[in-house]
Amino acid sequence: MVTSNTAVHIVSVDELRATVRSIFLASGCADDEATLIATQLVDANLAGHDSHGVVRVPQYVDWLRSGFVHAGRSIEVVSDGGAFLVLDGGLGLGQTVATQAVDLGIDRARRTGSCVVALRNAGHIGRVGWFAESAIRAGLVSVHFVNVAGSPLVAPFGGLDRRYSTAPFAAGVPLPGRPVVLDFATSYVAEGKVQVASYGGKPLPGDALIGQDGTPTGDPRVLYGDYRDDELRLTSGGTGAIRAFGEHKGSGLALMCELLAGALTGGPCAGPLDGERRGISNGMLSIYLSPEHLGTRAEFERIGLDYLDWVLSARPARPGEPVLAPGDPEGAVRARRLAEGIPLPIGTWEAIRRTAC
Repeated sequence: MVTSNTAVHIVSVDELRATVRSIFLASGCADDEATLIATQLVDANLAGHDSHGVVRVPQYVDWLRSGFVHAGRSIEVVSDGGAFLVLDGGLGLGQTVATQAVDLGIDRARRTGSCVVALRNAGHIGRVGWFAESAIRAGLVSVHFVNVAGSPLVAPFGGLDRRYSTAPFAAGVPLPGRPVVLDFATSYVAEGKVQVASYGGKPLPGDALIGQDGTPTGDPRVLYGDYRDDELRLTSGGTGAIRAFGEHKGSGLALMCELLAGALTGGPCAGPLDGERRGISNGMLSIYLSPEHLGTRAEFERIGLDYLDWVLSARPARPGEPVLAPGDPEGAVRARRLAEGIPLPIGTWEAIRRTAC
């Protein structure tokens, strides 16, 4: 069922997942791949990460049609050193090849205690926290550094020009009953949040972007240039950049994501662009650790839970707003949207409908 108000359409989870799945089936994906992509995109909306949810559907389909990414690809094992794996995604759809890479890393770490997985040349992999949650379900700690080759969008601290990708970072800790998932872009906002705002969704903070004259702004046109409501948002159309979060700290972490997920995996960094790259790709360096093999699971869980409880017992700075752990806001949004449906900006819903046609 779809209902609407003046700002958004409210779409049931099942209908949204079925709609997205049908679009990817029609775009040449096999049933299992279309289902996987739809599941992960809708799950991002359920978690409140709308920037990595179904707003991406028109863009993914455009990349498929243009040959920038490909359906039905499987990862290639470039190197297997036992404790590490180097994998090439062959520009397959990101949800597909990243899931294959994560499954390999999880399987290896469960058997041997640890594994480092370097994945290069994956299509856009979506919400990185999904993969940290996959490791948590397997009882593993995981850390993920991600970059976006061919997509310099973020100005370094003290600069105006685009030099970094949005360079996401995620980590997951499997505490029983209270898993902790940290998942964020090292940019002030993810590029997908700029897309959401451009379609009439949540406005950006007034200093999230920076123009070529050095003026902070929240106007998506700084990133995309002028656009019509029915047009894809192209970052090549604008002249400004997204700012890094946390000034020099976020800028430094973005640099590490580029070097570890890009250069170290053998894939490109965000730039400099060579004139031949036609689309973007993700690199991801993932580290998986098994508390069981370290011989510390019982103590790890006891100490971790005790410490988390102590952290969350801090007096709230704002009465009625308790201190939260990473992942708590996503859990609350998920419960609400499962019950009430997923709110989509009208522009996002219309873009999905146009893609389906």
